[in-house]
Amino acid sequence: MFQFIQIKVLSKNKIKLIRSLELKKNRTATALFVAEGKKLVFDLLQSEIGISEVFCTETIGRELIRRKSDLNVEIVDKEELSRISFLKTTPEIVALCRMPKSVIDWEEILLDMTLVLDTIQDPGNLGTIVRLADWFGIRNIICSEESADLFNPKVVQSTMGSIARVKVHYGSLPGFLSRAREMNIPVYGTYLEGDNIYNCDLKGNGLVVMGNEGNGISGEIETYISRKINIPSFPTGVKTSESLNVAMAASIICAEFRRRISGKG
Repeated sequence: MFQFIQIKVLSKNKIKLIRSLELKKNRTATALFVAEGKKLVFDLLQSEIGISEVFCTETIGRELIRRKSDLNVEIVDKEELSRISFLKTTPEIVALCRMPKSVIDWEEILLDMTLVLDTIQDPGNLGTIVRLADWFGIRNIICSEESADLFNPKVVQSTMGSIARVKVHYGSLPGFLSRAREMNIPVYGTYLEGDNIYNCDLKGNGLVVMGNEGNGISGEIETYISRKINIPSFPTGVKTSESLNVAMAASIICAEFRRRISGKG
């Protein structure tokens, strides 16, 4: 049966609220963040992340109502969406989402690989690392408090939906790494002078610390590293770029760790 859907105009207060979520202080105060685009929002709808409100075109609205009738859906036109979107190209759907509470499961940390980010400040790098963690089945990422905010619109968008499946925790890295040391969890750190990752012994579990884009791993965190590893350039002895982008390095390291436990290669 045809269902009549009224196209609405967003209030100034609603637009102001959504636009204010570009700033971390406002996201923290409201415990809300913005997600944009059909794939991302639909991924979040299937996750434990709560959706407060959805603003979308009529076509997507009808699909949402069929899938999830209890969802708070506002049907708006593209002009209204452009007023609340942070993207250059206006999406067909924008959602207000509730920030999930982050609780570390130490049993998961003990048994699997976990990425630890020491002041990763570029939103694109953080989003890409969350996405590759999802690809490699890494369920937890630990971030220093100085790292980019997971719920920054640029980070959310660059995760391409992986934010729904990877748990990202923020806190004191020394405190976290001290607990890991007590539990005898291996802590690997990426260094230019580290051991060749392709030749050294890698465990199926452990923490891998990735350092800041410009300064690497801080001296305070270095004291917790039990094994320094390095991605060698090729060929040996030939001048190459000084270093790898941190997200690129993380992808190579994750691939090598997973290869070791896959029984292949």
